[in-house]
Amino acid sequence: MLPNQLRAATHLLVVISAACLIGAISGLTSWALFEALDHATTLRLDHTWLVWLLPVAALTLGSAYHYFGGAANGRTSLVIEQSLPPRDAAPAQQVPEVPYRMAPFIFVATFMAQLTGASVGREGAAIQISGSVTSFVTKPFRLKPSDMRLMLIAAIAGAFGGAFGVPMAGAIFGLEVQQTGRLRYEGLAPALAASITADFIVEGLGQHTPTINIPVDIDWSIALRLVVVGIAAGLVSRFFILALYTTKRVMSDLVSWVPARPLVGALATLALMLLCGREYLGLSLPLVNNALEGIAADWWDPVLKLLFTAIALGCSMPGGEVTPLFVIGATLGSTLAGPLNLPVALVAGASLAAVFGAAANTPIACAVLAVELFGSPMAVPAGIVCIVAYALSPRRGIYQGQRHGSTKDLRASAEQPHRS
Repeated sequence: MLPNQLRAATHLLVVISAACLIGAISGLTSWALFEALDHATTLRLDHTWLVWLLPVAALTLGSAYHYFGGAANGRTSLVIEQSLPPRDAAPAQQVPEVPYRMAPFIFVATFMAQLTGASVGREGAAIQISGSVTSFVTKPFRLKPSDMRLMLIAAIAGAFGGAFGVPMAGAIFGLEVQQTGRLRYEGLAPALAASITADFIVEGLGQHTPTINIPVDIDWSIALRLVVVGIAAGLVSRFFILALYTTKRVMSDLVSWVPARPLVGALATLALMLLCGREYLGLSLPLVNNALEGIAADWWDPVLKLLFTAIALGCSMPGGEVTPLFVIGATLGSTLAGPLNLPVALVAGASLAAVFGAAANTPIACAVLAVELFGSPMAVPAGIVCIVAYALSPRRGIYQGQRHGSTKDLRASAEQPHRS
């Protein structure tokens, strides 16, 4: 009995040590990506003519991914899919692998997208880079398939936790994003070790995530009004997913040459920019900052950011979904604060987490994210808004590699009465 216990403890120690290494890799690659993207954003703002190169960048990236990308076209969904245990017994013996080319492809692609103003995020890119580099680094160690999947969970957790400075939320996200309604507790220790390590690395290298302490004084009346915010966040996430997949389907039906699809999206983005302005290009972080500082957005801000993002991602422009959804959520919350007579910063912070949590089917991780970013008093408001939004979001989220678990329809999960 003792040798078995020792073997189990030794294996746990080895897995955690490896997860810390993966976390360090995630932190380093995320820091490098964010430094590059900050530079790209600064260049675009200083040289406004760069946005007119968006069609050139889109066609170049579309061609590169189509002709040379291979499995890297699976993007974030592929990393999630490879970290899941196979449904069948035979593939369970195959070591999961994320293509090595994914890291340089998405790094360069995201830099070019931000340099020219595409409305895409960066955290999805960080997850892809982390998963790709993890697969490359662990290859010589010939890990068992089950251990390799744990390392990919650690890579996801490290990239997310390091990106936002939210180690607990990163760990939970790495587990929760696997399958709707299910948490993979076997990955808890490596996910937490990787997320904490990545956060230390990113912070130590000078990429600080600003935290804002949002004062909260909640009572039953405020709680009921936060339910309304949750309903709105869930409906917006549902509309975003519908717009995203509709755009993908229309592009697939109408544009047969795959590299031309990002080009169509780039031209549409420039047309929208001429009509609506440049605030919705790139990450649009000033919109989030204003909302969290208590400045209410205009009602069209979340609508237009959603439209810009759905066009960019739906037309296969490389990049992430997280930051654009944060922008949509924060501006949505700030527009609802006035009619509901609630503090702008409070609703913006809760809605920021809820819209992404509903779209990604990760409500617990995003509620914890709000607590880590905005202080422990946000636990109840964020919990209310995130859970209500998740309940109203569609079963299929933004990540196609995510496996369907439990249903959101409580009637289907209720015990059926016995019939004699």
